[in-house]
Amino acid sequence: MEQNANNESRLKITMNQNGAEYTFVLDGRLDTLTSPDLEDQVEAVLGQAEKIIFDLGKLKYISSAGLRVLLGAAQEMEEKGEMILRNLTKPVQEVFDVTGFSDAFQIE
Repeated sequence: MEQNANNESRLKITMNQNGAEYTFVLDGRLDTLTSPDLEDQVEAVLGQAEKIIFDLGKLKYISSAGLRVLLGAAQEMEEKGEMILRNLTKPVQEVFDVTGFSDAFQIE
């Protein structure tokens, strides 16, 4: 796996909590290298979460590994609350459209 000197393959995850609502702000690339970090953070709150929001306004890239994490979270939240994707960037929206995932998620 390649990682360039300017750390473009990195992902910054900021989590904000408001009661049982958790917002994850993703900045960078959600790919094979970074998706386990997001998966760990999401799994840590699934027990108490009634609503999970992913703010993708600063996400530059998403791979199939990233889609898998989001899909897993959506499936977990199906029974107990809601999951929303917000502020999809153009490149990320294109991936969702091409894969058909646009219809699988609540996107605002």
